[in-house]
This record gives sequence, structure tokens and C-alpha cells, in this order.
Amino acid sequence: MSDVQIFTDGACKGNPGPGGWGALLRKGKTEKELSGAEPDTTNNRMEMTAAIRALSALKRGCTVDLYTDSKYLIDGITKWLPGWQKRGWRTADKKPVKNEDLWRQLAELTATHSVTWHWVRGHSGHAENERVDRLASDAAESLR
Repeated sequence: MSDVQIFTDGACKGNPGPGGWGALLRKGKTEKELSGAEPDTTNNRMEMTAAIRALSALKRGCTVDLYTDSKYLIDGITKWLPGWQKRGWRTADKKPVKNEDLWRQLAELTATHSVTWHWVRGHSGHAENERVDRLASDAAESLR
């Protein structure tokens, strides 16, 4: 059983365009919602920012189950990151890694916490995913 459950989502109105992110942190019966927005960003950056902000909100190292509907985030952190680091933040075809700044932050945070990553299908009625999707969308809309 995890210490903390985290649910995250990102949204963008245009890609790139105004974006928002949302996160729900749950420890037992205690919940905390977080959200924010950026005026000119991408959906992938908002997905990553949601996870970064949620993990950064933890005050000490925790065992975390993190739920996201972003395949980009899941694959990046669980499959691609070690290769990027070995190649000096280059992709397999020698191009610079997109969103390197955020991947570096995630790598640092996942070294602090024990994170198990879970993919959930977006817009499929998953209660917490729908909740963080609304947080992210509302944050993005606040910039329009």
C-alpha cells in the first residue's frame, strides 16, 4: 500500500497555447487539490508539470502511486529516461530531448520518492482522472 496516491492531468487550449495542470494528492482520508496555468505551453509540458508539482508538494520521501492518462509521461519516465541520461540528454537518433528541463526535475523527484506509475484511460469515467482533468481545464481556461 502506498503512503500517497497522486492523480494528475494536463490540458492545453491549442497545442501550443494556454495550458493548465491539475493534481489530486490523497493520503488516507486527507486530500489536497493543486492546479496552475501557463500562457504558452504544450499538453505534454502540462502533463509533466502536474506530476512535478504534485511530487514537489510532498514534504518527505514517500511511497507513491501516481496515476496519469499521459502515455508520454509514463513511457518517458519508465522507458526512455535511462537512455536519454546515458546519451547526454539525446534521443536514440541524436536529437536533443524535448522538455529536458522537466525530465530532469522528474528524475530528481523520482530519486527522492518511490514512485509506481499507473496509466489510466482518459475521459473514461475514472472519477479521480475526471476530477484532475477539470482542474487542468479550468486552469487553462482562466488564461483565455
